[in-house]
Amino acid sequence: MNRRTILMSVTAIGLALTSVASAQGLPPLEKKERYKVGFSQMESNNPWRIAETKSFVDTAESCNWDLITTDAAGSAAKQVADVESMIAQGIDVLFLPPREEKPLIPAVKRAQAAGIPTFLVDRSVDPNAAVAGEDFVAFLGSDFIDQGRRVAEWLSENFEGDKGVIVQLEGTTGSSPANDRKKGFDDAIAADDRFEIVASQTGDFARDLGRQVMETLLQAHPDVNVVYAHNDEMAIGAIQALELAGRTPGEDVLVVSIDGTRDALQAIIDGKMGVTVESSPFFGPLACEVMNRYADGETIEPWVQVQDRIFTAENAADHIDEAY
Repeated sequence: MNRRTILMSVTAIGLALTSVASAQGLPPLEKKERYKVGFSQMESNNPWRIAETKSFVDTAESCNWDLITTDAAGSAAKQVADVESMIAQGIDVLFLPPREEKPLIPAVKRAQAAGIPTFLVDRSVDPNAAVAGEDFVAFLGSDFIDQGRRVAEWLSENFEGDKGVIVQLEGTTGSSPANDRKKGFDDAIAADDRFEIVASQTGDFARDLGRQVMETLLQAHPDVNVVYAHNDEMAIGAIQALELAGRTPGEDVLVVSIDGTRDALQAIIDGKMGVTVESSPFFGPLACEVMNRYADGETIEPWVQVQDRIFTAENAADHIDEAY
């Protein structure tokens, strides 16, 4: 094969990849040995976020990434600015866990305008403002509605009292996991007339704020006997508040949650928590796989769904060594 034939073949492949991406309304991704990859983390104030960032860092070498990471420290405005900085640095691909559904739309749009394929990781954005397959390539993550539903179903099956008085600790206001975990749980638990949600308040996915909110809600609702937290950090904070108030988590109040952290699995083993539905932070390998598929010219499904396990007293000890 002569040089001219090789050049024609490479050009044909490039045009084919461009046509696939254009059909999706997306920027193409050239196939090459190394990529400059941006990962815009929203914050690093809890084990889940730290584990997620580490997963990307650990994947960078095996996936031939020159990885740029940022930390928005819980600020949606800073996260938008972080993405703009990455665009200016000439990244090839962006992986973005948007802190909130609406404020991160500008970041998604600017990456799209700059010709950078963007993958939303573990959280999505408002589907009325940005659409997978058009404004960004795909969402990589769990079914948050299903997570909430599974917690509610476990609670309904395992609650032994006559009446469940529920306090709900919500995640970050305006975020897709908080919105969906609430909907999934609320809709499912409404089918069991033994339960009443007497209070639902944000704890911003944070342990200390979850503890503070739980302390306040306990004063207003001393008869609470179920706590549903949108993540394990708030659940652990709630357990601390309950114990300080003289309550006994696991006996006179049932705590249920989502994430699958090491602390939560230990709380289940210790009898202080009933269940946690997994929401894995280990997105690095999946991000590498999906990015390479896209570079190969494959049409990526709009939602690359992660399958989540459920941890209870029956299996928590079997999985705690692999937890974060």
